[in-house]
Amino acid sequence: MKKTLPALLLLWLLYCLPLLASASSAQTPGLNGQWKGPLKVPGGQLTLIITVVPLSNGTYYAALDAPQQRISRMPAEVTLKGTDITISIEQAGSKFVGKVKDGGSTFQGTWSQPGLTAPLTLTRMKPTQAPVAAGKPRLTPPYREEEVKFVNTKADLALAGTLTIPAGPGPFPAVVLLSDNGPQNRDVEQQDYRMFGALADHLTRRGIAVLRFDDRGVGKSQGNHFTATTADLVSDAQAAMVYLRAKPLIDQRYIGLVGHGEGGNVALLAAAEQQPATPAFVVSLSGYGVPGRDVIMHQQMEIMRLIGSNPAQVKAALELHKEMVEIIRQTPNDNQARGKVAATLRFNNTDLDPHMARARAVQLTSPWSRYFLDFDPTRSLPAVKCPVLLLGGSNDLQVDPAQNIPPLKKGLKNADVTSQKLAGVNHWYQPEMKDWPLVNGEQQPAFSPKALTVVREWIFEHTEQPKPLPTSETKPASTTPKPAGKAAKSAQASR
Repeated sequence: MKKTLPALLLLWLLYCLPLLASASSAQTPGLNGQWKGPLKVPGGQLTLIITVVPLSNGTYYAALDAPQQRISRMPAEVTLKGTDITISIEQAGSKFVGKVKDGGSTFQGTWSQPGLTAPLTLTRMKPTQAPVAAGKPRLTPPYREEEVKFVNTKADLALAGTLTIPAGPGPFPAVVLLSDNGPQNRDVEQQDYRMFGALADHLTRRGIAVLRFDDRGVGKSQGNHFTATTADLVSDAQAAMVYLRAKPLIDQRYIGLVGHGEGGNVALLAAAEQQPATPAFVVSLSGYGVPGRDVIMHQQMEIMRLIGSNPAQVKAALELHKEMVEIIRQTPNDNQARGKVAATLRFNNTDLDPHMARARAVQLTSPWSRYFLDFDPTRSLPAVKCPVLLLGGSNDLQVDPAQNIPPLKKGLKNADVTSQKLAGVNHWYQPEMKDWPLVNGEQQPAFSPKALTVVREWIFEHTEQPKPLPTSETKPASTTPKPAGKAAKSAQASR
């Protein structure tokens, strides 16, 4: 009897290991961007968004978003043969088969999933930041902004990013932003939402310099994201801090790290080390507090719940998950592990192509995957001495704050720790959709104002802010001296 596990095949790839998209030599040019379209379902329609991003090693990062189902960056596989395109989303048991038309501006074909087959047309979305028309200069933000490159000498690669520095003479406290797993650009861009772009803009306008950069192998940064482990990424964070220390407008006493998801763990690992750079403070936005294999299992169970899996499917998926983990952990030889993993995948889904099973096995035994399965985020926490802010969102389906914050807080026994669960905030630090702002009559995703306030005020409490530039609205300074940190905090927070 043929075995299938619809929607449950690639158990820990969700949010963790993006699938590589295969392309033939006749690949249609220009497949770089996002395509969006309405899928008609009984009782209405769902908006589907497919993201395809070329990576420096010649492969693709591909993902599915379905905002109405709260699905974000579900790994997808793209196969191109001339103008024929297939997009497979194994986690949802779904597939799109169609044609690339109009030079890549349209994908037209059929979407199929358990219980539904329907026509679907996906249209390329316009860039979220359209080019400036001739004669219309770009609006200049009220702070300094520059494209920068810095070198990670340990890994022998250059990373590219954007440095924003507040107006005024400084020196200013500064933060480096560290992204979650998966290849991210410096803005951590999803459709109309730029998580790090929004956070950097908010902090810089209020007196905090921000450095954000493209992950390895993304955008203008060198390296290969898929071969780097969480520990490897610590050296990227350290290189960024070393770079900031050489900038004259940056207060060298107050250079901190703000990490999201895996980036939060990278920040804490950097804080546990003394060389070559140690942060003055750390902000962890949904950092992991339990071993990687447990994080992956939780994520898988959440997505299965969202797509309506029954108890039997959940049980089968968890058994397969444990089997795959044990194969990888007990088989240090990559070739042997890949053979066993590929055979297991094929045994549980006989429709899976042998070459694709092998390709997936290669990813599951990658350096990142092997490291993450055994990664204990609490092991080095006693060595952290700097102040730490631990945040989590009550609507976070990927990193449950109730599961992850307590072990982090317990491990940080030698640090000044503040922790908080933010009501209504998801993994990407967006508020509930009903609270999204209206832009041109449509709701647009935005960084949670409450989260911005918490991060900003906590940083103010742990740094000394430079005095703001005098303006027509600034009152004459009092003749009574005040502590620099608190006086500056009030001035900055009122902006």
